[in-house]
Amino acid sequence: MISFSTETTFELPKSEAISLWLSSIILKEDHSEGEISIVFCNDDYLHKLNLDFLNHDTLTDVISFDYSIGKQVHGEIFISIDRVKENATEFNQTFQTELSRVMAHGILHFCGYKDKTDSESSLMRTKEGFYLQQLMDKPF
Repeated sequence: MISFSTETTFELPKSEAISLWLSSIILKEDHSEGEISIVFCNDDYLHKLNLDFLNHDTLTDVISFDYSIGKQVHGEIFISIDRVKENATEFNQTFQTELSRVMAHGILHFCGYKDKTDSESSLMRTKEGFYLQQLMDKPF
């Protein structure tokens, strides 16, 4: 089950459709869905998590904590709405597209994809693009 919560005033529009889309990514990646929590927050909240848990003193758009058991996906995804807004502008994307990309990014991490090397990052971006296109092809 995918649940959404917020530490800000942000509310995810069309959360049921987004949840179904994220579930379809998990299934297409040959995994099964467990308990997944997606938390929307601000830069300060995510920066504190980055410091406390990853010892990184940087701003980021998404942090995922993977609790998967084998191919059953479990975890928490924290997303900074501030970073998503800024990145959408920087990369000339809509806010919804950039938000969807970071949600898919977190789910893909849970399915075993990494982004530490250039080749891993390239594959991650390809997968994100593939699944974003599927989302855009579905009317809400």
